[in-house]
Amino acid sequence: MKKKLASVFMASTIFAGMLAGCGTAKEGSGGNSDTIKLGVNLELSGNVASYGESMAKGIEMAVDEINKSGGVDGKQFDIVKVDNKSETSEATNGIIKLTSQDKVTAVIGAATSGNTVAQAQIANDTKTVLMAPGGTSPTVTVDEKGKVREFVFRTSFIDPFQGTVAANFASDILKVKNAAILADNSSDYAKGLSASFKETFKAKGGKVVAEEAYVAKDTDFRATLTRIKAKNPSFIFIPGYYEEVGLIVKQARELGIDVPLVGADGWDSPKLVDLAGAEALNNTYLINHYSSEDPDEKVQNFVTAFKEKNKGEAPNAFNALGYDTVYFLADAIKRAGSTDSSKIQAELAKTKDLSLVTGVVTIDKNHHPIKTATILEYKDGKQVFNTKVNP
Repeated sequence: MKKKLASVFMASTIFAGMLAGCGTAKEGSGGNSDTIKLGVNLELSGNVASYGESMAKGIEMAVDEINKSGGVDGKQFDIVKVDNKSETSEATNGIIKLTSQDKVTAVIGAATSGNTVAQAQIANDTKTVLMAPGGTSPTVTVDEKGKVREFVFRTSFIDPFQGTVAANFASDILKVKNAAILADNSSDYAKGLSASFKETFKAKGGKVVAEEAYVAKDTDFRATLTRIKAKNPSFIFIPGYYEEVGLIVKQARELGIDVPLVGADGWDSPKLVDLAGAEALNNTYLINHYSSEDPDEKVQNFVTAFKEKNKGEAPNAFNALGYDTVYFLADAIKRAGSTDSSKIQAELAKTKDLSLVTGVVTIDKNHHPIKTATILEYKDGKQVFNTKVNP
C-alpha cells in the first residue's frame, strides 16, 4: 500500500510541476527544429498487447514512409515510445512522461478507450494533441459533462456506430427477430456497444430475449451460455475483447450453440483464432474498420507495402489504424505549417474528406470521424470481406 501511495504522490508531483508551465500552446519538438517528437503510448504488454503491438507496427511503417519522402515540411518524425502495460494508471504515467520529460509535439495512443481516456485530461491541460487510433468510446473526445476535449481526436469510428451497424446487420441481412447480448460489464466499450445495439435492434422490431454479463479475465462461460441457450436466440451479440471472446466462442460451440455470433473491432486479433479454433469461428462476424481484402486501390497498396515489410503478414485493422493516425496527424501539421499545438489542433478539427486506408474521413464537432464501417466474416479461421456500411 505504501509503495502504491508513494507512486501516486510522485506522479501527482510531476504533474503539478508540469502544469505550472503549460498555460500556452507548445511550439517545436524538444528543441530540435529538424524533428517532430511523436509520443506513442500503447499496450505493448498486458491483457490487450496484441492491439498495441499491431498499432505500433502501423505507426512505425507510416513514420518510415513519411521520413523517407522528406518528412513534413522538411521535419522528420522521431518516435518516443512507452508501454502502458494495458493499465489505465500506466497510460497516465506514460503521458506524464511524454509531455513533461520528452516534450513531444503529439501523442498517439492508446489502443483501447479506457487507456485513452486516462490520458485525456492531461493532454488537454498541457495543450498536447492526443490522437486515439482505436478508442471507440464517445468519452474519448467528449467528457461526462458533454464538453468536447479540445486537444483529443480519434481515427476510429465510435461505439454507438458499431452497435448500430451490428443491429442493422442482424435485422436486415441475417433477418433475425430475436437476439441475446453477452457483454463485459467491467468495460465501458462493451456497455456502449450493447446499449446502441439494443436500442437499434428493438427499434427495428427485434426482441432481446437474454442479456448476460461477464468480467474481463473470466475463463469459464458455460453456465452463462447455458442460460442464453435456454432462451433460444437466433443471434448473439458479443461486444468484448479477443481474450474472453475466443473462449466464449469455443465454449458456445461446444454447448451446441450454432447461431450467428457477432462482435466488433475488439475481436480483431490473430490470437482469436488460436483461442476459439477455426471451425468454431465459422458463422461469426465482426464490425471492423477495414479489410485487407477490400478491393479499393488505396487499401491494396497499403496491404502490399505492409506484407513486404513484415514477411508476408497481412495487416489487420489495428495495423491500419496506427498507420492512418500518423498520416492524419501529418496532414494537419502540414496544413498548419507549424508544430504549434494549437495550430495543429485547429487543423485537425477542420479535416474534411481526407482519404486514408480505413476510409475517407471528415471530423465532426465532437472530434469523431465520419467514415465507413466494414463487416468481416470468419471462414475456416480467416477473415473474409463481406460488405461496407456507410455512415
